[in-house]
Amino acid sequence: MKYMKLGSKPDVFQTEGNSIRFVTTELATDIVITVGDVKFYLHKSSRLQTLVGSTSDESNDEVNISDIPGGPAAFEICAKFCYDMVVTLNAYNVVAARCAAEYLEMFETVDKGNLVYKIDVFLSASIFRTWKDSIIVLQSTKSLHQWTENLKVVNHCVDAIATRASMDPSEVDWSYTYNRRKLPWENGGDAHSWNGVRKQQAVPRDWWVEDLCDLEVCLYRKVILAVKAKGRTGSDVVGEALRAYACRRLFASLDHAVSNGLDCTKHRAALEAVAELLPAEKGSVSCGLLLKLLRASCLLESGEAYRGELVRRIGAQLDRASVSDLLMPAESGDDAMYNVDMVAAILEEFLLQHRINGSDQAKLQEDDDNMDVAADDVIPSSKLAAVAKLVDGYLSEIAKDPCLPLEKFIDLAKSMPPLSRTVHDALYRAIDVYLKEHPGMSKGEKKRLCALMDCRKLTADASAHAVQNERLPLRVVVQVLFFEQVRQSAAASAAAPARSLVMPRDDGVSYGGSSRSATTTATEDEQWGGGAVGGAPTTSASGAVGQQEREERRRQEDRQGRCGGAGAGEEGAGEAMVRQGQQRGELRVGRHVGEPRWLPQPGGDQVNAITDHEAFCVIETVCSFFFVFCWDGFLSTFGLDLPYRNILV
Repeated sequence: MKYMKLGSKPDVFQTEGNSIRFVTTELATDIVITVGDVKFYLHKSSRLQTLVGSTSDESNDEVNISDIPGGPAAFEICAKFCYDMVVTLNAYNVVAARCAAEYLEMFETVDKGNLVYKIDVFLSASIFRTWKDSIIVLQSTKSLHQWTENLKVVNHCVDAIATRASMDPSEVDWSYTYNRRKLPWENGGDAHSWNGVRKQQAVPRDWWVEDLCDLEVCLYRKVILAVKAKGRTGSDVVGEALRAYACRRLFASLDHAVSNGLDCTKHRAALEAVAELLPAEKGSVSCGLLLKLLRASCLLESGEAYRGELVRRIGAQLDRASVSDLLMPAESGDDAMYNVDMVAAILEEFLLQHRINGSDQAKLQEDDDNMDVAADDVIPSSKLAAVAKLVDGYLSEIAKDPCLPLEKFIDLAKSMPPLSRTVHDALYRAIDVYLKEHPGMSKGEKKRLCALMDCRKLTADASAHAVQNERLPLRVVVQVLFFEQVRQSAAASAAAPARSLVMPRDDGVSYGGSSRSATTTATEDEQWGGGAVGGAPTTSASGAVGQQEREERRRQEDRQGRCGGAGAGEEGAGEAMVRQGQQRGELRVGRHVGEPRWLPQPGGDQVNAITDHEAFCVIETVCSFFFVFCWDGFLSTFGLDLPYRNILV
């Protein structure tokens, strides 16, 4: 901290109690100057003669100047300067002394080297060139606002602070307060170089933001406006400065002040200042800060003028928000815990800015309804998916509110386009929480609530949980069972290997299931007929004879296959079916329970593979689904509600 000493004589001011100051000299005091509650017993020196001469009665040796700026402390500095006593000026008392000297008219025209001139030199040469001293001086101007404004002290301080805050960080060589943990890139990477010599840590771009948090709102606004006016500081740094100030001056004590009914005038002033100073550039302020400001506005029941702007900016980057930031308290008079209407307005703004209107949602809904169960290649944009995940998490939190109306829950869930949710596990969790917290729901309300969920988009774990969930309507459980079985069947079909089957023949030669070109037909015939013995070449005559024998054998096997059990063996029937399948481009094999009925053959028609067990499960699920609807209608006719869930499952 910079300081300046004035005078050369020792300080002989004495104190008597809390209200008397006097000078211990051989001469008796001949004037009393009253400043507030303190009386100063002084001498009529040449520098005090102006004050004495201003009194109407020369015999009166007492002067009252209680309106002097800075009070008794500032006047004592001026009095010591008149006595040429040693007095020390620093950042804490220089403003008060300057205002008092102005009040006492201690100018150069009165006396050469007077106090006003010396203080002005000290301010311009030392105080305004020091970072922390400038901030301290600016803080001290609050109690002397009118005087410091007229003397331009505030303007000089603000300009000095803004100039240093706008400097290149590489030129910063003075001390500053920075409590945030520096990031690796701010430290210049590794703290040590390759040879063990410690590197000098780089100065972060936002090195100045925490020091300014000590300023009052009115002064802070002036400094930030000056920083923005210079145009050398990035909008993201200004946004970080506003975030730090809001955390210190607004968020830290807001909940305590509101819950205890304390005066929130300062909080409202801080909220208005931060909202007014927000940079207009996109991405300069985090979505979390904007949501916290909007939440503070709801708590303080103020800021309607800029709520719309906050909602607009939040909607532009809603995909970067968190669920905790969306949990805004409900307005006074509302029985619910959270302000769901505000979140719905933000979500509507997000959809509007991304040009997803009602017609677009209807089109997406139609496309979603026509989507195949196994078609999971439809992927929404990353922003829509992130916002859908955010909304589902928010629904899970507000579902715990017993006073939350069902309509608000449904409307908020429906506000997202259908294809924004590739998986409905999070939505199912929110629905389950709502059913748990609202046990008195009617059957119709449960159906409306569960209609939000698409059972086809539940994962295996969520489906397993839903099947055992006693809170879900039975129709939903059956739908989950049905679509889960269909999914398993489709997965089994996709996992079946497209391979060529090789079946043994009676003569030890295998059937080849792969198709070949015309140039290899003779070789294939040799493989099917056994070929030449001992590797001898096959003549054309022997080839013709072999062809006739093979055709005759095939006709016999076909007759055996058609006769079935009339003396034909199971192996022969299987070979006949293989040949029939080959003629259709397929390969049908004799199988056991659990093996595929048909396997695709290259070049043939593609037939879905399905096992006996899978077919049985699908049929069983469909029958169960039909049974539920019939049973449900029967119970509704007689007004009954029987526990049939466990029997079905």
